[in-house]
Amino acid sequence: QVQLVESGGGLVQAGGSLRLSCAASGSIFIINAMGWYRQAPGKQRELVATITRGDSTNYVDSVKGRFTISRDNAKNTMYLQMNSLKPEDTAVYSCYADVHDGRYLGRYWGQGTQVTVSS
Repeated sequence: QVQLVESGGGLVQAGGSLRLSCAASGSIFIINAMGWYRQAPGKQRELVATITRGDSTNYVDSVKGRFTISRDNAKNTMYLQMNSLKPEDTAVYSCYADVHDGRYLGRYWGQGTQVTVSS
């Protein structure tokens, strides 16, 4: 079994910053791609950012230049640094990791963390 635990969400004023973390633990042989989704009330889930094991990254256009995704493979942890936050960034942010446990490859999810940006 693999567990992903997120932390770092909260309430921040527009223009502020937050740093989300996603720590993986359990039966991990190697973690391939990781990423962050978000879902705002009444909206579809949106892929925010992804990062490969080799640190290749991709971002949705709305966060480019403001968010930075990174990872520490030694700690099995991924981060999302969010700067210049806007009210429209308000959502539940969920992380995922594509984990190989030595036998199987599976996608695992965190529990989600609320990010609220006030205007």
